[in-house]
Amino acid sequence: MAGNETLENVNPTVHERLVERKTTAEDEDDDIEDLFDTREIFDLVRNINDPEHPLTLEELHVVENAEIEVNNQDNIIKVNFTPTIPHCSMATLIGLSIRVKLQRALPPRFKVDVCIKEGTHVSEKAVNKQLADKERIAAALENNNLLEVVNQCLSGRDA
Repeated sequence: MAGNETLENVNPTVHERLVERKTTAEDEDDDIEDLFDTREIFDLVRNINDPEHPLTLEELHVVENAEIEVNNQDNIIKVNFTPTIPHCSMATLIGLSIRVKLQRALPPRFKVDVCIKEGTHVSEKAVNKQLADKERIAAALENNNLLEVVNQCLSGRDA
């Protein structure tokens, strides 16, 4: 954040991180059909940096494994996220960062839905509408300043 800006959530609750998954020989075997699961998607988004704090979305419980749905048959991934405060002005940026991370990491056959968890934000309908609008997402990513901020969020611990 810039020097004179104030934090919306000055003292966020920090949660313990999950243990990293161990990679097995089967995970690396290209001959085995490997379907995506919720933990794999969680592992992709857990290390995204929060735009306001030097913490990850996992540490702030903005993303949780239990709020991810994977439908391999229909190629749909849905991530519900919870802003740290109900009036978080960074909610759209967080959702955009999650969407970009998944679009960059997943095969293009997947439809990615990123939404604020119901009842957790005062403007959830408006933010969810923005996050579902492909043209708005594309236009946002053409803005170099916004793309730079998204890339900073994505340069998390797994970078």
